[in-house]
Amino acid sequence: MAARLGLLAVPVAFFAVFFAYPVAAIVARGLKADGVWQLGRITDVLGDAGIRHVLWFTTWQALASTALTLLIALPGAYVFARLDFPGKHVLRAVVTVPFVLPTVVVGTAFLALVGRGGLLDELWGLRLDTTVWAILLAHVFFNYAVVVRTVGGLWSQLDPRQEEAARMLGASRIAAWRKVTLPALGPAVAAAALMVFLFTFTSFGVVQILGGPTFSTLEVEIYRQTSEIFDLSTAAVLTLIQFAAVGAVLAVHAWTVRRRETALRLVDASTTARRPRGAGQWALLAGVLVSVALLLVLPPAVLVQRSFDAPDFGYYRALTSDDSGIFLVAPIEAIGNSLEYAVVATVIAVVIGGLAAAALTRRDAGRLVRGFDALLMLPLGVSAVTVGFGFLIALDEPPLDLRSSWILVPLAQALVGVPFVVRTMLPVLRAVDERLREAAAVLGASPWRVWREVDLPMVRRALLIAAGFAFAVSLGEFGATVFIARPDHPTLPVAVARLLGRAGELNYGQAMALSTILMVVCAVALLVLERLRGDRTGEF
Repeated sequence: MAARLGLLAVPVAFFAVFFAYPVAAIVARGLKADGVWQLGRITDVLGDAGIRHVLWFTTWQALASTALTLLIALPGAYVFARLDFPGKHVLRAVVTVPFVLPTVVVGTAFLALVGRGGLLDELWGLRLDTTVWAILLAHVFFNYAVVVRTVGGLWSQLDPRQEEAARMLGASRIAAWRKVTLPALGPAVAAAALMVFLFTFTSFGVVQILGGPTFSTLEVEIYRQTSEIFDLSTAAVLTLIQFAAVGAVLAVHAWTVRRRETALRLVDASTTARRPRGAGQWALLAGVLVSVALLLVLPPAVLVQRSFDAPDFGYYRALTSDDSGIFLVAPIEAIGNSLEYAVVATVIAVVIGGLAAAALTRRDAGRLVRGFDALLMLPLGVSAVTVGFGFLIALDEPPLDLRSSWILVPLAQALVGVPFVVRTMLPVLRAVDERLREAAAVLGASPWRVWREVDLPMVRRALLIAAGFAFAVSLGEFGATVFIARPDHPTLPVAVARLLGRAGELNYGQAMALSTILMVVCAVALLVLERLRGDRTGEF
């Protein structure tokens, strides 16, 4: 136990200094006056009709996005779990790419599809960017892979003979599925729904771009109150509300994951997929392929097409000029900045996440250790805007005077990458036979050598996958980076947002071009990850 707590020391210190402290600092700055807590401000903020509307819309759109995502993605989960067809591995990568795309790119892609001058506007005069449907569809695009991976991963490992036995006893196909398969899938469906709800409840980039002045989630409102109105007290109250909601969601999610881990007997996923049989399965496969093409492939395709609208690669060539007045440097330099930041953030995330995963390896870990496991997920749900602005407020005095340092950006990005590293490495580390470690220790190996000789060869693949995820999510981080990225060192998401915030066809075209570049880099990282992953796991 002492060794496990020793491994946790570095991750705990990292999260205490770069997550808990900045969030606490900005909340205290907003709710304290002359050293006295102004708790009555919470009642004042909740009594505001505009804030209540934001709370209602945040919850309503998250529930609607979750329901719509499950409705569209569950057939895809079945297809990937139970059917075997040519191009399945490529299609799996295509489905997963949207999840690692930055939200700014997702918003820009749907703006090119449903916004003013977009494809639907040109063909049928139809614009959806002023309606909630654009936000809902963009959320489905972003979270489709969450359902396919989480539910499909478990579905592919359920023993099909259980359902076949129910059919032999006289149950219809629907009844067998409802009474046998659906209860077994329940925890996975619940876990996927909770994750989708979490991501959509805290949505920022998508709503910021597609919602305009009409629609605002809690995250967007925190950004507006902080950066435009400078009302830190209202932002602090909204941060606390979002923190409480995210904590409740994560607690329920942890319960569903534990239930899924302990309640089922699984089989090898490679033995359950078969070629489609009958008209029904072929029709289902065709329907899923059509939905993937329309919902997941068409928006990025339109984005790419729009980026080439100007003759002679005009929008891409304009990225090399700094004459627009929006940046202190040419927009093209954001590519190098983002790659450099993402590499550093990946190293930090792998080190911190790897140490945390090693400490959390044993299932009989104490309550304190399990509690830290849940806390590791908080950066995915707590306002990134609050974290970014908290960096500026809290890390501006010795010995942590980092406000003018470049390291702030990869530190903020690493906070988002660590949960993915832990979730990727932890199942593999838990699968290592403890007797191998004990045998190496008996033979005189030090703990470091046991890790190097026993654990590392088995988790090397998972480590590379974790690094790939951390790199992709770091590359696309926007909520915190928009506050702390220096004007002469913008990242790709920040550059895209700034270009979209300025009127003019050239600025819009450059935003499309930069978004295309960012999408290609993320897609390449994902394809490499898929090649490493193979079929050994079906979940995030």
